[in-house]
Amino acid sequence: MTAVDGTPDTYQSVFVQKGANGWGAGLLLTPTKEKHKVISVTGGGIHPVAQRIADLTGAEAVDGFRTHVPDDQVLAAVINCGGTARIGVYPRKRIPTVDVFPGEPGGPLAKFITEDIFVSAVGPNDVLPRAEGDSIPAQRAPHEQTAAEELAEEMAEGGPTAGPLSAPPPTPKVVGRGFFVRFGSAIGYIINTFLAAGRQALNLTLNTVLPFMAYVSILLGFVLYTGVAEQLGILLRPLSSNPLGLVVLGTIVALPFLSPILGPGAAVAQIVGVLMGTQIANGTLPVQYALPTLFAIDGQVGCDFVPVGLGLAEAKVETVEVGTPAVLFSRVLTSPLAVVIAWLASFGL
Repeated sequence: MTAVDGTPDTYQSVFVQKGANGWGAGLLLTPTKEKHKVISVTGGGIHPVAQRIADLTGAEAVDGFRTHVPDDQVLAAVINCGGTARIGVYPRKRIPTVDVFPGEPGGPLAKFITEDIFVSAVGPNDVLPRAEGDSIPAQRAPHEQTAAEELAEEMAEGGPTAGPLSAPPPTPKVVGRGFFVRFGSAIGYIINTFLAAGRQALNLTLNTVLPFMAYVSILLGFVLYTGVAEQLGILLRPLSSNPLGLVVLGTIVALPFLSPILGPGAAVAQIVGVLMGTQIANGTLPVQYALPTLFAIDGQVGCDFVPVGLGLAEAKVETVEVGTPAVLFSRVLTSPLAVVIAWLASFGL
């Protein structure tokens, strides 16, 4: 038995609201026969938020890290990104995105992250049955524009062009007018292109680069002031003071069951990198260990992005199921090998 719109009776609507310190107006999700899968791309199986959405709506929760789901079947994507590349991948494809981290528009794809398609800092308790969200105003449809936005867009393109009232008055023919018009338009296009590029570069710097630098500065000040750097330096010295220890460290962070969990936010790489950099700067560790240490702590980088990258490449389901573990297991070999190569290249520093 189905509803008037063809949606099975087993499907229900839910409203996903932003959590504490979250961003977004909230998402109203209603599964259909075509879109009935909630993918969880969090690197640790199916996230509780994805499972709750599936349980309340009657949709199917899928581990996006193991299985590729065609975009036209995805009801929503649940991610755990703090604001780098992955946060904008699904909004760019107009797929409703639920971030369990308190993220906001940032990174190179920030312009695609809008309130009608993205919500962050979501926990299981922030997924409400539609009955509890009936007072929520209807969201604007994707790409729907208000009259003011349409007018602004027309003015940016040179003024309204539709309708008899907007037709330009006849102008006398001038010799060479076409050349000068094309030349002026070309110059304007170039200037506007550089202006837009500068604006995007400034926004990326303000929203992504500077917050990251502030975070690293605060972390560095904390570990120096509290003495954590010195204590952890002593703890890590057996691994970081010799090439064999760095190889062991590179192997540990690249283990297939750890690398997808350590990947988001590169927390381990940031913390250990600050600690080891401090020790090298203080002279506790020799400077020639800087390069192999870098490769030792970066063995997990990108491991959480493997299924997303394969999805962007429109890989087949079989390719994702085989390719993801293949990349993860290959890191166990390439990570320690990269440490060895970096150690050999560090001679003479």
